[in-house]
Amino acid sequence: MKTVTIARVYIKEGDKVQGHNLIQEIFRLLHNETRVHGVTVFRGVAGFGSHGEVHADDLLRLNVHLPLVVEFYDTPEVVAAVLPRIQQMVPAGHIVSWQAQCGS
Repeated sequence: MKTVTIARVYIKEGDKVQGHNLIQEIFRLLHNETRVHGVTVFRGVAGFGSHGEVHADDLLRLNVHLPLVVEFYDTPEVVAAVLPRIQQMVPAGHIVSWQAQCGS
């Protein structure tokens, strides 16, 4: 067993960073630059954040920005190195991380 750090980044579809699609920029960073061990992007059907604004997938809402969760893991050192770059892209409080054991 080895120790890894798992991180989750909570964003919405359509979020931008410097005019670019945020999910694409995060994915590019994790895949092309950092090459972390694993990344999964989850698309939520509904959610709300600290402001209480509900984002849901239904026919009544034509301009929906559904919640996205980017989850990735790697060694604690790799995750610690990449998190500051992601923190610059997303609002404060939108990243959680924890340590876990990964079987071989």
